[in-house]
Amino acid sequence: MILNFLRLLKILRVATKYGLDEIAISGLKVPRTAKLINTIIFWRDISAPRGKRLRMALEELGPIFVKFGQVLSTRRDLMPPDIADELARLQDRVPPFDSDLAIAQITRSLGSHPEQLFASFERDPVASASIAQVHFAVLKNGKEVAVKVLRPGMKKSIDEDVALMHVAAGLTERWWADSKRLKPREVIAEFDKYLHDELDLMREAANASQLRRNFANSNLLMVPEMYWDFCSSSVIVMERMHGIPVSQIERLAAEGVDLKKLSSDGVEIFFTQVFRDGFFHADMHPGNILVSIAPATFGRYIALDFGIVGTLNDFDKDYLSQNFLAFFQRDYKRVAEAHIESGWAPPDTRVDELESAVRACCEPIFDRPLKDISFGQILLRLFQTSRRFNVEVQPQLVLLQKTLLNIEGLGRQLDPNLDLWKTAKPYLERWMGEQIGIKGMFERLKAEAPRYGHILPQLPRLVHRALENAQRPHGADTELLKLLVAEQRRTNRMLGFFVYFAVALGVGLGAFQLFLRFQPVL
Repeated sequence: MILNFLRLLKILRVATKYGLDEIAISGLKVPRTAKLINTIIFWRDISAPRGKRLRMALEELGPIFVKFGQVLSTRRDLMPPDIADELARLQDRVPPFDSDLAIAQITRSLGSHPEQLFASFERDPVASASIAQVHFAVLKNGKEVAVKVLRPGMKKSIDEDVALMHVAAGLTERWWADSKRLKPREVIAEFDKYLHDELDLMREAANASQLRRNFANSNLLMVPEMYWDFCSSSVIVMERMHGIPVSQIERLAAEGVDLKKLSSDGVEIFFTQVFRDGFFHADMHPGNILVSIAPATFGRYIALDFGIVGTLNDFDKDYLSQNFLAFFQRDYKRVAEAHIESGWAPPDTRVDELESAVRACCEPIFDRPLKDISFGQILLRLFQTSRRFNVEVQPQLVLLQKTLLNIEGLGRQLDPNLDLWKTAKPYLERWMGEQIGIKGMFERLKAEAPRYGHILPQLPRLVHRALENAQRPHGADTELLKLLVAEQRRTNRMLGFFVYFAVALGVGLGAFQLFLRFQPVL
């Protein structure tokens, strides 16, 4: 509790030091309070531009606040341009830590000095972010690599801030009646888990390896290869990627990159990660994305920084796909029904009332480009609607919501005329067809084949054993018999469905052939 109080005092001190009380955002300003504080606290200097002061305050407060600034920097529809431009520096230009510390970290983690590990190593970092910084190097076999080194003391700093957030969440649930629906403690716990996952660079390397495998045959996204012999929990070495930062729109246009295609490709990449793989890059701010201009891979996205990824189970994917598709088809009744069926809204919720409320939120944004949509107003309406109908926040989807904000902000920069709905709808329809149609059925049968291949040869022995013990079943045998019966029923259902489908398909094809055969007669 004392540490939390001290941390709170530091936050107040930093906010006062940089004059955050008088920064005008969305028209909010308290000049009288600012003048009073300036009179009392004579040592603060607020002569610097407001955007710079906000950035410097977030940097001084640590990685959690830096990440908050990174998210804000992508929302130029919500932030004044001067503040958004300054916060964009937080994406990859956080002040670096001493290179001697980085070299010591590499030596300690990999067992040798960089001069012994690499043919060459650049002491000056090429990029520095909230959690780590990156140095370029060349392996002894001539391959160019990027060496990512964890910032010293990160765990202690994050633990202090997360502990304060847990306290704030507990007080919120105690004193704010509407907070139970928002589940602040569960959301903070989810955030806590992902932040600590990001502190383990071996986990990041594994995430990158999985994402690279998922897009191995893709012409849309490139992911660097990890060199496992040079990876540890605090240092990882990966393939060096060459490209232009996606935020440098003028450079991309000068190189001939099709910004409209780049924007639509980004939407497809996002939906592919979410619905096909259930595994998505959850920190896709512009500082983590390059665009290749090499002739062989021209115009492809390059993903970097895989410390935070999100995962979705089959239930979440099915629920989200139904909602997105119903949303794109303007089937607001289905959206309302899906919320109730999933348990997100109370079971006694009236479908027609929720349908009407969703329609009021969503209808104004259809058939309009991103530049003409006020997402601030939409978020406000959605929040009011969820509060009215007691729709519960789903902690496992918090990362997805954050990523959606990043994607939308990126799309707004690349192509303000992008119609997000028309771009995403064909992909979702194709994906749903693959899941529900014939191809999806055969894919699921193929996935279940190893399971049944293991069980089916054992069925005669298991049946014989069960019959022998039918008169005097023991506990273990009874459980085995229950398992056998359950598996037999499952097998029968799957095989029955497959046979029925095959017969129906055969009859249909036969009838179609007869029709073609006798068509001249008719």
